[in-house]
Amino acid sequence: MGYTLYGNTNTRAFRVVWMLEELGLEYTHVQDAPHGENVRRVSPLGKIPVLQDGEAIIPDSGAILTYLSDKHGRFTAPAGTPERGQQDAMTFRILDELDAVVWTAARHTFVLPKEDRIGEVKPTCAKEFGRNFEAICAEMKGDYLMGDELTVPDILLVHCSSWARMAKFPPPPESFKAYFNRIRSRPGFQAAAAKSAG
Repeated sequence: MGYTLYGNTNTRAFRVVWMLEELGLEYTHVQDAPHGENVRRVSPLGKIPVLQDGEAIIPDSGAILTYLSDKHGRFTAPAGTPERGQQDAMTFRILDELDAVVWTAARHTFVLPKEDRIGEVKPTCAKEFGRNFEAICAEMKGDYLMGDELTVPDILLVHCSSWARMAKFPPPPESFKAYFNRIRSRPGFQAAAAKSAG
């Protein structure tokens, strides 16, 4: 039984589609919104994305990316190595300092009920995102974040930068543009983008 991915591609599910395409794996993609009927059937939390691998159910985009890269031995440093510890540190940092910040801005822009939104949050989030983003980019170790090969943190970073652009945050540092263009030219990203557009 192959992989089944649940979640619309205009969400964090895009990250998983991208990884699956990079790995060249066959999978079934069930487009569904958060708390949708299909999602609820496999994950009571109702959050997306959710990956089904046989009988196993794995939620959370970061966990899914790590699971797939470990299982197939690509786009990751080996578990238990110092390089993997550094990679995981960058993964968690991106999720904490970028993903969570842009998600907070989104929640106070269109996700939460209007009476619960605080409009002043978004400019603060934009400034924090910009500072954090610049600091992360300054630590790039090669053509990619961790060196000469694409790894899980690259997928997270580029997707967060796309979200930030949609949120009309200030543009990334000039030095990031070549990296972003290099990532977007990868066949895996192109295939994921085409499926998202379709």
